[in-house]
Amino acid sequence: MAANPNPLPDPNEELVRVFDAEQESEAMEVSGLLESKGIHCEITALDAPQDVLPIGGTVVLVREEDAARAIQIIEEYRRTPAEELAEDISTSSEGNGEISE
Repeated sequence: MAANPNPLPDPNEELVRVFDAEQESEAMEVSGLLESKGIHCEITALDAPQDVLPIGGTVVLVREEDAARAIQIIEEYRRTPAEELAEDISTSSEGNGEISE
């Protein structure tokens, strides 16, 4: 019998925070991105009573062993086209052996 490709999470497993959002919709978008890459995640609200602390938000949690990959995926997703272009130019100019003055 084949192993289950999507095992249920262990309730005692250590989860780490990889993304914070003010809006739940943003956390859901990141969650969907991670799930599409095969990383199981949980979304948790950080609501506090508004008369005590005016904070709130939503966090995305992943298994500890998936945290580094999840952070990398999120960072790549959040890069702007200008950042990608600058990185491409930097990479291509480093590889051609020219010295700029």
